[in-house]
Amino acid sequence: MIRAAELGRDPVSGFTPEQIGALALGYENLKEQRGLIDFEDILTLLGGILAENTVITDMVRRQYQHFVVDEYQDVSPLQQFVLDQWLGDRDNLCVVGDPSQTIYSFTGATPDYLLGFRRKYPQATEIRLIRDYRSTPQIVKVANNLLAEGRVAGALTLKAQRRPGPDPSYNIYNDDDAEATQIAERAKRLIDNGTPASEIAVLYRTNAQSQAFERAFSEAEVGFQLKGSEQFFNRPEVRQALSLLASRRGVETTDEEPLPALVRRLLSDLGWAPLPPAAQGAMRERWDSMCALVALADGLAQQSGSPGAASARKATMSDFLAELRERVAHQHAPTIDGVTLSSLHSAKGLEWDVVFLAGLSEGLLPISLADTPELVAEERRLLYVGVTRARERLELSYSLTKPGGKAKRKPSRFLSQHFGGNSSQEGNRSRGDSRRSRKPVNLDGPDQEMFEKLRVWRADTARAVGKPAFTVLPDSSLVALAQSRPANVSALANIPGIGPVKIERYGEDILELVAEAA
Repeated sequence: MIRAAELGRDPVSGFTPEQIGALALGYENLKEQRGLIDFEDILTLLGGILAENTVITDMVRRQYQHFVVDEYQDVSPLQQFVLDQWLGDRDNLCVVGDPSQTIYSFTGATPDYLLGFRRKYPQATEIRLIRDYRSTPQIVKVANNLLAEGRVAGALTLKAQRRPGPDPSYNIYNDDDAEATQIAERAKRLIDNGTPASEIAVLYRTNAQSQAFERAFSEAEVGFQLKGSEQFFNRPEVRQALSLLASRRGVETTDEEPLPALVRRLLSDLGWAPLPPAAQGAMRERWDSMCALVALADGLAQQSGSPGAASARKATMSDFLAELRERVAHQHAPTIDGVTLSSLHSAKGLEWDVVFLAGLSEGLLPISLADTPELVAEERRLLYVGVTRARERLELSYSLTKPGGKAKRKPSRFLSQHFGGNSSQEGNRSRGDSRRSRKPVNLDGPDQEMFEKLRVWRADTARAVGKPAFTVLPDSSLVALAQSRPANVSALANIPGIGPVKIERYGEDILELVAEAA
């Protein structure tokens, strides 16, 4: 807190230095009373033991001869101290790191150990890994420009190895809700055109930004998973499923009921079904978890029955339980078929075919708390991490204001040199339904009249709820309605873009409008 006062920064959460000191002391006393330690205590105690007890230190050094440290740019002084105790006077050490991805300084991490490695070990061999096999040249160019403009110490200039792909796009939306809704609609179109949902991610600076996207993807009826939330095997429904499967250990597969069918039958008691539920939120997340376990059973059965498998026998329930135990031990969660919503920090180390980088405005990225050149530089590196998560498509965006707000946001300073800033991007701004209606819809006489009536209804509905018109129904759905004229809910459900949520919300009005026209 003294350091914070010297920097002229506000107290943590408004508390005084005395209050923070009392809180820290209370935390330490509580750990002592309960006989508990945290992760930092583990490192502190380990380092102290190695530094003071030569018997233990000599035994450890005899047992462990070589060390490899990944993500070395994120090592803290305490972690480096423990590493030094393990090593002693030896130099059997290999480190891997990228100073351009130092984004955890708030935990004490520093790239100084990586950047100063050659000074400490003059005989060390340095290998620069500059070939990027993940991203297209267009995405790599944006990443390289970010680092060049920020003059990041030790940064490498990457060389793309993939074939060219589409140029990254930069979109401006009226408010946060419009941004979330358009991204959800865009993701839905990609999924409809064959992109797996699990290969799409929406990344943002703070976890608080996820709420708008959770709501937008639920309304678009697109499954999603939150990265950085509860681990897969710790979810209540997954623990319940594992308990159920373990209790049926004696139930084995047969020719009539192979492993995939058996798992489906057992999990159906917990809510699994062939089709997703109409409701979103917790119910959809539960169904997605069950589907991940079903897909794991499918994969194990396919692997066991493949021509190159080590054994020709079919996968059994015992095999499946053994696979699950192994995954639980290593927290190796199966892939959930849903769009990933994640903060930039939680996305590090991951990659997707399509990445939406949202909320790229001043105050969010760089975040308003970044009030020194060093912190702004880290925010730049954080954006670099986000850009390099994308393999094939990268879409960047920000919104002009909060829903109902008046203050106009400015685009992130990190993007102005790439995309020309706000003024040159007016054509990409979302204004209600204007972007969706630029191409005129030309139908036969009666169908055109029906389409126009539906469009008037959509505009009135959107105005009543304070949302852009396209969030009610897209033009493609209006065209299908005008041409097919559904007479009941069953027929309405066959219209593209109209699912259970839309039917519940607008179904009665649509059917009444179609009936009046008839």
